[in-house]
Amino acid sequence: MVFERIREIICDQLDLEEDSITMDSDIMEDFEADSLDLVDLVMSLEDEFNMEVPDDQIENFRTVGDVVRYIEENS
Repeated sequence: MVFERIREIICDQLDLEEDSITMDSDIMEDFEADSLDLVDLVMSLEDEFNMEVPDDQIENFRTVGDVVRYIEENS
């Protein structure tokens, strides 16, 4: 469930097809996202999951799986 919602958010923000997003997808390399895209993504995730992600944690979000695991462990 968390993965599906995160995938929807990534699709909306980065204009991607859902089929192109897997747990192993590298957000910066595979989706050509920049640091501003990542910050926008984190803000959307914070709103969606009603949580706050510390700034120092954002740099650990390399793959979609990293984001999913963080949300599952901290929400």
